[in-house]
Amino acid sequence: MTVVPIALIQMRSGIDPARNLNDAEALVREAAARGARFVATPETTHLVQRDAGALPALLRPMRTDPAMGRFAELAAELKLDLLIGSMAFAEPDGRAVNRSVLFAPTGEVKATYDKIHMFDVSLGAGEQYRESDTYQPGGQAVLAEAAGFQLGLTICYDVRFAALYRRLAQAGAVAMTVPSAFTRPTGRAHWEVLLRARAIETGSFIFAPAQGGLHEDGRKTWGHSMVVGPWGDVIAALDHDDPAVLYAEVSPADALKARSRIPALKGDRDFLGP
Repeated sequence: MTVVPIALIQMRSGIDPARNLNDAEALVREAAARGARFVATPETTHLVQRDAGALPALLRPMRTDPAMGRFAELAAELKLDLLIGSMAFAEPDGRAVNRSVLFAPTGEVKATYDKIHMFDVSLGAGEQYRESDTYQPGGQAVLAEAAGFQLGLTICYDVRFAALYRRLAQAGAVAMTVPSAFTRPTGRAHWEVLLRARAIETGSFIFAPAQGGLHEDGRKTWGHSMVVGPWGDVIAALDHDDPAVLYAEVSPADALKARSRIPALKGDRDFLGP
């Protein structure tokens, strides 16, 4: 059975992209030094700025953003599959995209995924989010190979939409990436439950690197990065919000074993109503 060493990066990104890139690189290098073949960073790796008015001056198109070259060189130097959980890129229509980028060990871009589901919620006590005011939602589910895994790429709020994960699993994904910046109220109540549910429903690994702590822009995120196995067991987890590297050793074959025990992905039936 092939066992793959992986690492998830937990960050506390701020409003300075250059500093965030330095922080991310240091943690990725730490992960590679421990032998990780696949490394994933959280949502909004190179910028956390909740002030929509301040974003346009900070964003670049993907083709000219210096983060792309920096991470490509890092993946090639360390010879690993590197998923940057998401970065915000400027689009011609004035909005942005929230995009995962998977780099190959050669430094080439293997795949990109634009977050489909927008976090438009009011949590009370003045805490409101309207991602659709700033970001153009994606419309394409994405499957990609990394370190022996078929990965289904998702981002944060996507985790509440089970149909996406089922579709990815039925298309061949044995692991799902859920890079996130969960709020503290929703993280405390729902983070682990949702991650374990998506794992159980699909018989898939869940790789969930997170932002954590009090950010420069005043946002508070939950952290508690987590690797969940295809039987719903928590393989590895951080119990805090501080920047750190979470390590695990996982085997793609375990997903196939879980699916043979509970073949729910083959059990769909048409039905009427309501």
